[in-house]
Amino acid sequence: MTTPTTCAHPLDPPTADELTAATALLAREKGVGDGWRLTAMELVEPAKADVDTAEQGGPVPPRRLRVVAYDRAAVLAHVAVVRLDGGDGTGGEPVLESWEAVPGVQPNVTVDEWTEADAVLRAHPDVVAALAARGVTDLDLVFMDTWCFSGPLVPERWAGRRVGSSDTWVRKAPGANPYAGPVGGFHCLIDLGTMELLEIEDDPAAASVPRPSVMGEYVPSLLPAELREASTRPPIAPLDVTQPEGPGFTVEGNLLTWQNWSVRIGFTGREGLVLHRLTYRDGDRVRSVAGRMSFAEMVVPYRDPSVDHARRTAFDIGEWGLGFMTTSLELGCDCLGEIRYLDATLHDSHGAPYTIRNAICLHEEDDAVLWKHVDHGGAAEVRRSRRFVISFHVTVANYEYLVYWRLYLDGTIECEVRATGIMVVTAFAEGQEHPHGTLVDERTYAPFHQHFLVARLDLDVDGRENTVVRSETRIAPTGPGNPDGLGLVQATEPITTEGYDDLSWETQRTWKVVNERTTNGLGTHPSYKLVPGGAIPPMFAPGSPVLERAGVIAHPVWVTPNDPEQRWPSGEFVVQSTRDHGLPEWVRAGRPTQDTDVVLWYVFGIHHVTRPEDWPVMPSDAVRFELKPFGFFDRNPALDVPPPPGHGGDHCSTHEGHGH
Repeated sequence: MTTPTTCAHPLDPPTADELTAATALLAREKGVGDGWRLTAMELVEPAKADVDTAEQGGPVPPRRLRVVAYDRAAVLAHVAVVRLDGGDGTGGEPVLESWEAVPGVQPNVTVDEWTEADAVLRAHPDVVAALAARGVTDLDLVFMDTWCFSGPLVPERWAGRRVGSSDTWVRKAPGANPYAGPVGGFHCLIDLGTMELLEIEDDPAAASVPRPSVMGEYVPSLLPAELREASTRPPIAPLDVTQPEGPGFTVEGNLLTWQNWSVRIGFTGREGLVLHRLTYRDGDRVRSVAGRMSFAEMVVPYRDPSVDHARRTAFDIGEWGLGFMTTSLELGCDCLGEIRYLDATLHDSHGAPYTIRNAICLHEEDDAVLWKHVDHGGAAEVRRSRRFVISFHVTVANYEYLVYWRLYLDGTIECEVRATGIMVVTAFAEGQEHPHGTLVDERTYAPFHQHFLVARLDLDVDGRENTVVRSETRIAPTGPGNPDGLGLVQATEPITTEGYDDLSWETQRTWKVVNERTTNGLGTHPSYKLVPGGAIPPMFAPGSPVLERAGVIAHPVWVTPNDPEQRWPSGEFVVQSTRDHGLPEWVRAGRPTQDTDVVLWYVFGIHHVTRPEDWPVMPSDAVRFELKPFGFFDRNPALDVPPPPGHGGDHCSTHEGHGH
């Protein structure tokens, strides 16, 4: 079932009509048409206070779109702001409020450019001839996968151009896995603005390596007969998840309510899923938890200096956009249970809107035991946990990223990301070393690499004036009051100035977002605690070009005051960037972060030491973190969860008055 969306709230994503109207306005007033690309069209989100006023029946804030338009001939990006409601709120024709050239940058690359580059390169006579010299003659089996360049690695002769570098892959047969057939050392440099082939890099050492016999297929019909026949796996028994009385949640437009939770669901081309205005109903109070949460960047450096991988450092959010790479979900395949879906409306590089059907999946899941105790008399109380899952799936070339935000009955928020898909591989000669990767097939290795995800967590714990507090466990000094050294104490320190912080295994360091202006029933300040998980070290030497472009990955935690203009931790324009214009620059200002609207940035990910078991298609590798209430409630907020009925009466609650 698809839930329709309407623009009934100031934070609702742009509609198809709004995208079309903005595109038409820019065509009329600035000649944006052929020769241009609209790389990003995004809602300018109103200030939190203005949204508050609108939700309370006051004036609705102006509705604006921010558009990045790229003039291909001039190699020049422009940023426009379009007011959609006629300039005076009367609903008239859109108005162009601003138009600003941004020289010296390259905006995000579009899906159209990626698709066009593949077609242009495969049809180019120089590429056809060069591949034929490599023994590749059936161009229908060839796939050219274009990656963005790191600024420092763009050859000087092509400086100032929009340069992409293609990898070349060959399928064994139609429909087969292209990533199983790398053409090693063969790369085409292409100007993505003009779609002009700049040069072909054809490494003679790689060309001399005989292509190995690789079993890189995963589609059942393409698997070798001996592999299919050797399977001893018994049939998998059916598993149905049903809710006979229907789902226990409601969706009205983009507003989701489940149990005591409420959240507005947004979607952008760059971030994909965005969670707005999370609240939790605590008795007769609706309490704010978070203002806005999303992923702000994903940095994927390959840790192999070979000719095929030295240029591989992807900024999957800043260069391409998770929203634009989002795929449709299918019941029983990607989601299981009583499902509701939300579609997403995005645009191509000409501004034409399109719909991603079933882009976001909404459903409940059982989550084993929530709490339980069996007393000395044998009476038991058991409550089953349940969680609500908001998910979307992204395909970025060879990799898939599956993103799950989960809400729990006890007020916990969990974020999990699963990586799956197909590893890139390289063939090597008999006897040759491959020190920067793992052997996964005959003379074929998969390079080591890392996936760094940056979550932007704008928490509003019982209001917008919050402080991030570092919390550590320390050993109490041995003495008369602690003769055996058993004592542990918690030491807390507010982070009063913006900056970064690191993990400490020795002290089990965590971070709490605290509201110091109010207290709970115990007299302490309510907070939400970041429970870190999946944090990985960057492992780069100082001065590394990767760290220069992505300084955010050097530390797992950053704290800044909330600035709606500061959303991209490595800067807005990361395509061909040479340095990080985001968090490392922002925090130099030394702004105060105590008792104010703060943002907690968390950097986590996957340190992928590749395995044979990851080939030819990778089982999901999951990383996660939690945001747990800490003094937000006076006691366990899940005491009122009713016992499950069980299968033989009320045996999950056996005290007097509850069944047996």
